Amino acid sequence: MQLTGAEIVIRCLQEEKVEYVFGYPGGSVLYIYDELFKQDKFKHVLVRHEQAAVHAADAYSRSSNKIGVCLVTSGPGVTNAVTGIATAHMDSVPMVIISGQVPTAYIGQDAFQECDTVGITRPCVKHNFLVKDVRDLAMTLKKAFYIAKTGRPGPVLVDIPKDITNQKCEFEYPKTVTMRSYNPVVKGHSGQIKKAVQMLLEAKRPMIYAGGGVILSDAGEKLTKLARSLGYPVTNTLMGLGGYPATDKQSLGMLGMHGTYEANMAMQHCDVLIAVGARFDDRVIGNPANFAEVSRKIIHIDIDPSSISKRVKVDVPIVGNLPDVLDELQKLLEASAGVPDPKALAAWWKQIDEWRSKKSLKYKQGKEIIMPQYVIEKLYEVTGGDAFITSDVGQHQMWAAQYYKFDKPRRWINSGGLGTMGVGLPYAMGVRFANPKATVACVTGEGSIQMNIQELSTAKQFRLPIKIINLNNRYLGMVRQWQQMFHGNRYAESYVDALPDFVKLAEAYGHVGMKIERPADVEPALREAFTKHKNDLVFMDFLTDQTANVYPMVAAGKGLSEMILAEEL
Repeated sequence: MQLTGAEIVIRCLQEEKVEYVFGYPGGSVLYIYDELFKQDKFKHVLVRHEQAAVHAADAYSRSSNKIGVCLVTSGPGVTNAVTGIATAHMDSVPMVIISGQVPTAYIGQDAFQECDTVGITRPCVKHNFLVKDVRDLAMTLKKAFYIAKTGRPGPVLVDIPKDITNQKCEFEYPKTVTMRSYNPVVKGHSGQIKKAVQMLLEAKRPMIYAGGGVILSDAGEKLTKLARSLGYPVTNTLMGLGGYPATDKQSLGMLGMHGTYEANMAMQHCDVLIAVGARFDDRVIGNPANFAEVSRKIIHIDIDPSSISKRVKVDVPIVGNLPDVLDELQKLLEASAGVPDPKALAAWWKQIDEWRSKKSLKYKQGKEIIMPQYVIEKLYEVTGGDAFITSDVGQHQMWAAQYYKFDKPRRWINSGGLGTMGVGLPYAMGVRFANPKATVACVTGEGSIQMNIQELSTAKQFRLPIKIINLNNRYLGMVRQWQQMFHGNRYAESYVDALPDFVKLAEAYGHVGMKIERPADVEPALREAFTKHKNDLVFMDFLTDQTANVYPMVAAGKGLSEMILAEEL
């Protein structure tokens, strides 16, 4: 069957059972959009900016374990998408980005809307392709989906010149793909797993440290089973929240720069640490020299061998797919005659409970000014802890991570590695498309929300009943906090003056707007938004305390045991 390149693109997406393509049309992709118009097997979501297309596809993937797909044109279309691509790359999110390119003969001629897409995106993709022959198009797209999902997942870009989309060739979609240079390991080394079992059973002060890999590989249930069978404490990274139930008694909460006192202290003073799908990044362990001051044995399980011993030297490296490795680990534990030392474990839990007694997340809610932490706690109550929560980046992100207790994976969608402001609203859109009956709330700030606020138009077009929780302190909050703590209270350009009336702005886009200024109105407003306006997008503008800071805090360059705790309340 002879098909054009544009027809092949559409057929490939259909073969991959794609449900949604997020995108924005332009000259280089018009043949593809023409064929997209003629079919009805998947839907296109027209965003209002290419960055939002990638963010929405990203969140679609994070919240569903499917591959997000977006389509952008050449030149400014793809450069607008780069921030979203880098965001997904840093958090290992499987995506396929299809970009248009100028005709093959024009490449390198500074043609209208030309840019070196492969060169620009090379540092922030798992892989990218430039298709130079229409006969290679189907196999290239097959490889793109395969690479995106297998091994350590990530975004893959396919750049297609306009003339390729109009040329014809025989079409047959490959059923399988093999790549000699790409064969990710799945099964862990059995000898290393046996060493890990022995080390875990000999531990006196054990700790389980779980990261985003647990979520990405759907290993949450297996991790929970392992932790409960051992009775060991568990801490989750920002990206790993929901990988172990936050309300479980063995959960110590999030660790790291804004982690709980008990999680950070247990991480620092354990004698055997098992890291599962985590990478010991700077926001988690702080200063590696400080972390190394306490001697401990480290087991590290990860699909990506380059992540092991990159920042912290480990004793038992295990490269493999987390569910497979955890299965094997569980079987060996159950088959072994050994059990953890009950006296040592009881003493360790006693120490952890002493650290817990500090109540490092405490705050005081008065009658006059809304505390941002209070809004998140009430959001948790009103939604029964069962909503999908997206966030932008800043103080509000940390408060959402601290005070919304995630018991299920894929419910917490945020930019961890790149820390991208503006992701919250397009993330919420992507989540809702992937989970059409779910409750979706976007926690944001007055700075972040304005970076992609045009997507209120997309939300209106597709009738997405997202609830926006705007923690409005009239500052770039995290910037202000650092300026207060480390820059002598010099608030250089962190004050956000001339803010819009968010209620009127939401109404201008056809949505419901609310302004909440009193603590007593927080819960009633939330309940009204989630019940009376269940089917509407509601923009809730909470005027919060301008001086509130995120605690605990580990300052940059400091160690986990050097936390700054909240002032005495």
